[in-house]
Amino acid sequence: MRHDGALPADDVLVAELRTGVEATFALVVDAWSGSMLRLARSFVSTDASAEEVVQEAWLAVVRGIDRFEGRSSLRTWVYRILVNTAKKRGVKEHRTVPFASLHPEDEGPTVDPDRFRPPGDPYPGHWAIGRGPRPWSEPEDAAERAELARCLAAAVAALPDRHRAVLTLRDVEGYAADEVCELLDLSAGNQRVILHRARAAVRAELERYFGR
Repeated sequence: MRHDGALPADDVLVAELRTGVEATFALVVDAWSGSMLRLARSFVSTDASAEEVVQEAWLAVVRGIDRFEGRSSLRTWVYRILVNTAKKRGVKEHRTVPFASLHPEDEGPTVDPDRFRPPGDPYPGHWAIGRGPRPWSEPEDAAERAELARCLAAAVAALPDRHRAVLTLRDVEGYAADEVCELLDLSAGNQRVILHRARAAVRAELERYFGR
């Protein structure tokens, strides 16, 4: 998991949060709320709802910090509270589906099968001639970079909820696979499938962008 270099060690944070040091609470809120908001948005229907989920999660952290046992990092514990809060809100909004099992959106090819060499070919399953991934050039100016960022954000936003949550945790927030499995109650195999499909979907959108 990504290291929060600007924050003190967990034992210091926990001790100060338990004694009500407001500056420490403000520091943690500032460090984690942005990523918590992005993750919460994967479960609920609006930005406003995601903001409410984050606020509820922080209230739960304050009320429950004395029960933190140190079995995980403080950040993982906080994010678990966030995920549970967001799931409950998502159920109320009739948005969230169970994360633990695979769904129809997780089935079928992630890349057009016509891009691969067919059975009977000397190299079946390899990229067909001219159908493999092309190298992408770095945008040359700020306007192009901003347009690419919008394309990437739209591709992530269009993912199914579970795919967006896994991709956000793994590729944006830097969580390890086992931590994502713990947070989202996924098996290792399901986490791999969901992450692979999410990355493939985003890559497909970027290929369309660069192939214009």
